Amino acid sequence: MLPERLRAAMTPLRWVAFGYVVAVLVVVVAAPVFAPHDPLQQDVSLRLLPPGTEGYLLGTDELGRDILSRLMYGARVELLIALGATLLAMVLGTLVGLAGGYFGGLVEVLTMRVGVDVLLAFPPIILALLAVTLRGPGAGTLIIAMGVLFAPTFARITYGQTISVKRLEYVEAATAFGAPTTTRMFQVVLPNVSAPIIVQFSLTIANAVLLESGLSYLGLGVVPPTPSWGSMVAQGQRYLATEPHALLVPGAVIVLTILAFGLLGDALRQWLDPKSRSAR
Repeated sequence: MLPERLRAAMTPLRWVAFGYVVAVLVVVVAAPVFAPHDPLQQDVSLRLLPPGTEGYLLGTDELGRDILSRLMYGARVELLIALGATLLAMVLGTLVGLAGGYFGGLVEVLTMRVGVDVLLAFPPIILALLAVTLRGPGAGTLIIAMGVLFAPTFARITYGQTISVKRLEYVEAATAFGAPTTTRMFQVVLPNVSAPIIVQFSLTIANAVLLESGLSYLGLGVVPPTPSWGSMVAQGQRYLATEPHALLVPGAVIVLTILAFGLLGDALRQWLDPKSRSAR
């Protein structure tokens, strides 16, 4: 049985989103099992087949490659980059925000004012384009660049929560009992500020999928011929007038994935945030 608060947070639409995310994760793990064709196999005699063609449920692209298979393998790339970048951002941002909020003073200035505020002054897409242009496209570059770009959001959330928690009685009690600073930070303060960090993790995955798709659309993401949803949209747009499925199918998958993670983030916020629950 699910906790009552979790059941209240999970509306029918959010359950659909949860089911979609689970399905995507299953595909990520078992793409070689479910994919009907080799995603890199080309056959120009089968180019731009419409959806519903026998053996090609979602049709083919301009090189005769199966769109469904490329979507499945592309999901592995998208989620690998999105999860990797989000994990990196969460670790970096949480450490920076925790240090700035707990110590204050010069540490706060160096972490939150010099580091975080400078990064937040620039649009993420501009910094991502700069990083990819300097280092070259590829999954590793994207994970590092996006992880650094999304870290300030985690830092500000952790910083604000730490400021409000560090003066509470249980933190002062740990100090009075002589607990080391690292123990107070990571075993006393951090567990009590983790709820909004978890919520932001889900929302950041959606942003990471959107940013990676945008970079791949511009040709600065995953290196071809590796399947990527953004590059599939870029390739399909040339045939929008005659074969719209080549663009609309991967575009719809990107939109649904972003919406699904966004809805789950809202559900987590309602479940974990006492203020959100009391407002409903």
